[in-house]
Amino acid sequence: MLSSFFNRKLQENTKRDEGRLPPGQALTNKFPVLHYGPVPHFNPATWDLRVFGEVVQDVRWTWDEFNQLPRTRLTMDIHCVTRWSKFDTVWEGVSLGALVKAGVIKPRPQAHYVVQHAEYGYTTNIPLEVALAENFLLATHFNGEPITPEHGYPLRGVIGLISGRRDLKVPYLWKGAKWLRGIEFLAEDAPGFWERAGYHNEADVWKEERFS
Repeated sequence: MLSSFFNRKLQENTKRDEGRLPPGQALTNKFPVLHYGPVPHFNPATWDLRVFGEVVQDVRWTWDEFNQLPRTRLTMDIHCVTRWSKFDTVWEGVSLGALVKAGVIKPRPQAHYVVQHAEYGYTTNIPLEVALAENFLLATHFNGEPITPEHGYPLRGVIGLISGRRDLKVPYLWKGAKWLRGIEFLAEDAPGFWERAGYHNEADVWKEERFS
């Protein structure tokens, strides 16, 4: 137990020296489960993902159709507002930015924000440039396996730090919604569940923007 603690602290200090540990965070080798409400049931026959709002044309994918979209694999550090950080996590899924670049989704010029809609009416908001950046993914897999139900199966938004890419904004992990069912493009910002409850609207990990 003691050797495990000192090993973790050594890893943590290494990440801090590398400039990868944001202020107020601590390294974990686990993957804590944190969410509000129950874990929803997934039925692949009825599940869909809608893209709507300030787009030229609404899009709807079934589960089978979504899995035919081009795939992306990312290695990222993820940072939770509850102060844990997990490093070199591997995610697979669909890049929203790549879909826009390919013209599969066409935001209107007035689109400046994206709201992720999840099961039970949960939402979270991010600026358009964050949603379309390389470090935001509509993820189906974690470390080579389907995401577990507790972590957002079958689909969740995930956003993190790509090592060496300090040019990309990195919000806390809650800005990627579990159990994702809709992507809404908006002209005006619309704070989500935790943002309305007092959490910071921007949630920049390097500025330690935890609460408003």
